[in-house]
Amino acid sequence: MSIRVMVVDDTEHVREMLATMLELDGFEVVAKLDGGAAAIDAVATTAPNVIVMDYKMPQMDGITTTKEIRKIVPDVPVILYTAYLDDDLEARARDAGAALCLGKVEGLEQLERRISEMCIELIN
Repeated sequence: MSIRVMVVDDTEHVREMLATMLELDGFEVVAKLDGGAAAIDAVATTAPNVIVMDYKMPQMDGITTTKEIRKIVPDVPVILYTAYLDDDLEARARDAGAALCLGKVEGLEQLERRISEMCIELIN
């Protein structure tokens, strides 16, 4: 069984690059969404195993979106994947229910490794 990933990022080329790289490495990208409202609308019907969420998005940021998603699917881990990572943001993300915060500078390899770790029971 492949790991089902929802990608949420308001920047189209980042969203598409993430989705393409995840798919090339064997993940099933079930949704590529451009904002928080779209993610909230889609999360129940797409049934992701993990959500990769940008922080800085117009209308609704990744922390607010994470809070709302946790109300719908409390057991689906959310990874806040952002270029704006600091201790305050990590604390706010944890309080919102994010399972993990990763800086985009840490790279895709780190993101993929952490997704696999979170979903290890699906791989075995």
